[in-house]
Amino acid sequence: MTLIATLAITGDNSASPYTDLTPAMTPVQALAESNRCLFCYDAPCIKACPTGIDIPAFIRSIATGNLKGAATTILSENIMGGTCGRVCPTETLCEQSCVRNRAEDRPVAIGRLQRHATDRLIDGEPAHPFARAAATGKRVAVVGAGPAGLSCAHRLATLGHEVTVFEAKAKSGGLNEYGLAPYKMADDFAQREVAFILGVGGIAVEHGRRLGADLSLDSLRADFDAVFLGVGLGSNNRLGIPGEERAGVEDATAFIERVRQALPGQPPAVGRSVVVIGGGNTAVDAAIQAKRLGAEDVTLVYRRGRAQMGATGWEQELAQTEGVVLKTFAAPKEIGETSITFERTSLTDGKLSGTGETFTLQADMVLKAVGQKLSAEALGGLEVTGGKIAVDGAYRTTLAKVWAGGDCVATGEDLTVQSVQDGKLAALAIHSHLTA
Repeated sequence: MTLIATLAITGDNSASPYTDLTPAMTPVQALAESNRCLFCYDAPCIKACPTGIDIPAFIRSIATGNLKGAATTILSENIMGGTCGRVCPTETLCEQSCVRNRAEDRPVAIGRLQRHATDRLIDGEPAHPFARAAATGKRVAVVGAGPAGLSCAHRLATLGHEVTVFEAKAKSGGLNEYGLAPYKMADDFAQREVAFILGVGGIAVEHGRRLGADLSLDSLRADFDAVFLGVGLGSNNRLGIPGEERAGVEDATAFIERVRQALPGQPPAVGRSVVVIGGGNTAVDAAIQAKRLGAEDVTLVYRRGRAQMGATGWEQELAQTEGVVLKTFAAPKEIGETSITFERTSLTDGKLSGTGETFTLQADMVLKAVGQKLSAEALGGLEVTGGKIAVDGAYRTTLAKVWAGGDCVATGEDLTVQSVQDGKLAALAIHSHLTA
């Protein structure tokens, strides 16, 4: 089923800058959709979920009216199930594996059902569904209050450890708060989810604390029984072309952060003609958000073809549905005062090369989304391999008492759901070490 058809079924909303892309399900819609599930034995959707949620079990709970049970099943494996119900690329994970695709060409709407269950627990249940175990007397430091750090902190707290989270920014949530476009994370949900996670108790958060500034690995290792690093990828790659420093040229991540943190009713201004460079989900987010903020023309340009884009086919179609023009096989060469020049490229046997042919697009705003990299300056003696912190199968780094997970390690795709899984598994490994 195409994106346009799907939005027609679900009730497409207006393209307001901060309007939720996909509206929440009503109870009637959730009941009808949950009854489409075949509750497969050895369900392929479970295997496709990086956090291993028992998807048929939570959907059966929805079908029988047990929303708290459904949410608890989800959150027991993925404490950020609310966010993942909104932004997880279910079209390439659980929903792609749904057996309903074979007969109906439309999977069960697993992501939306997950959101339906978790939202009601996070927003409306007075008692926290998770209890802490008896205190162990152990103290763990978590660096980074993003998905990996918060997932690790929550699991450690439930196991009885005292956790202190150190976060450089003014708010917790990491990319969920600062890096996801508002049309995916509307109504301040990131902060509501953080409050729910911290509600289990035993977790203190200190904001404005940055590794390499007022924190060091040596001091953390001395003061705590274990340290978990969920520092993400803090630096943006550069284009390395003339004009990159001109006014109106900005990293897409910084643009999304500005939009997310803008005061209510005061969205930031955008250019009339916006060009976004990149092919991943961040590029798509920035392009759609610029269009929703009023840009007349938004063009997303990628150096390779659509098949090589990091953004899923669903995301690519969404961008076009929102009015974004996609141009492929073009690499930026120079940014001028009001334009940007590209060279056409070709891909032969996996090798990208320029053709020598150029073209120019008008642009009074250029957003760069060409990937991020690890800021390794503050990591002391940690081994870094391939631009990521080296860890073993138990998420241990090469420094004693230090574990790491999330985007800063190479355990899978750089997705919220993978970061949550990393944090959860690292917490279990730390717990095993501390209680051995």
